[in-house]
Amino acid sequence: MSSAVIRRLAVSIQIAGHALGRNRLRTALTMLGVIIGVAAVIAMVALGSGARASVERSLKSAGTNIILVSAGNYTRGGESMNIASGLGAATTLIVEDAAAIRNIPGVQAVAPGVRTRTWVKAPHRQFFGQVRGTAPALAEVHGWTFIEGSFAGGDDAAVLGRTAAAELFGEGFSAEGQRVTIGDRTFTVSGVARTNDTDQDETVFVSLPAGQALLGVRHLHTITLAVEQSGDATRVANDVTALLRQRHATGRQAATTTGLGGLQGPGALVAADDFTVKTQAAANVTKGLYTSVAAFALANMPRLDEVTLQEMSSTLARAGGTMTALLASIAAIALIVGGIGIMNIMLVSVTERTKEIGLRLAVGARRRDVLLQFLVEAVVMSLIGGTLGVLAGIATARGLTAVLEWQTEVTAGTIALAFGIAAFVGVAFGYYPARRASRLDPIDSLRYE
Repeated sequence: MSSAVIRRLAVSIQIAGHALGRNRLRTALTMLGVIIGVAAVIAMVALGSGARASVERSLKSAGTNIILVSAGNYTRGGESMNIASGLGAATTLIVEDAAAIRNIPGVQAVAPGVRTRTWVKAPHRQFFGQVRGTAPALAEVHGWTFIEGSFAGGDDAAVLGRTAAAELFGEGFSAEGQRVTIGDRTFTVSGVARTNDTDQDETVFVSLPAGQALLGVRHLHTITLAVEQSGDATRVANDVTALLRQRHATGRQAATTTGLGGLQGPGALVAADDFTVKTQAAANVTKGLYTSVAAFALANMPRLDEVTLQEMSSTLARAGGTMTALLASIAAIALIVGGIGIMNIMLVSVTERTKEIGLRLAVGARRRDVLLQFLVEAVVMSLIGGTLGVLAGIATARGLTAVLEWQTEVTAGTIALAFGIAAFVGVAFGYYPARRASRLDPIDSLRYE
């Protein structure tokens, strides 16, 4: 772009500012249509993005991409179903096992952990519940959102589930920065998590070293991991099983262990593992079932994670299509309402400034200069309205989250989309009045009363 064009554009913007400032009330009322339309687009896109993210987190927490590794391997009544059972508890699962699992292809996040049930004390209340020592990656694995703070991960930091926070500090009270005592150790609350699991909501989370110190152990009770693709959960679970058998030198035969721990194929019982590997999807299906029923269900659903993935993809596709159609409708309404307002006011402005246009043409202004002038005025008006609309939309989205607890998500792409719509409105609906102004006859314009 040449310096001459830049100068003309700068002068046009300056003149547009003076022209729009002559009648501020009329300009504000004209921009109101753009403001409302852009704010509606921002709010609706934020709601749609938040709803989609919430659905994805809910499906993630349902276990489509989660694998659970537990120390020990005991299945009551397993002998009758040819299920090898080992110790009910074991101390052979260690931090190094979790580090080795991270190197398996397809593993996204790994969170080793220990757990216990004990008293957690706040300054004025106490709560008997579950305490878990784990890594910050657990929040990523289960798709948590944080009402306050974050999972800091320090040895003196604690994260509370929202139910635990309410029990210790009361509903509506900010827990971040407060202190809680577990055993003989004091922790500072670094965050309050919103989860999709009742047990996790009632849990206090501390760092893994702090949890091990509280229990006086060095081994692990669990390793929770997330896979990158939900359909790979069974494959990754089998890889985890093979890796742990090799590391624990158990020398077991290859066996499917994604359902009940140590589930074996037909034939004689083989030596049992000292760990259990399950996909959470399989664990959810078999929860509460008798051993024989659970084994039958898993035998007939060997690729449960793939079935779940297909259902998830279908659900998200339908939801995404519906949301896209809704947002397209909102954007179209915003475009029409704001554009008609801008076109109307620009036509009025052309009529009011006919003599000015004729004088500019008479003294040497080219028709494209007049066209550019009125087009810039329309775009400036639209962009100012778009800016105010973006701010109003962000405020609306945050208000919905605060008042109705609806999940919203405003992204840079959403804001860019809103400004793009505003600019398009200015150009599309400002072009006709600008072209009409540029085609006025100078002689007739100077005679206009």
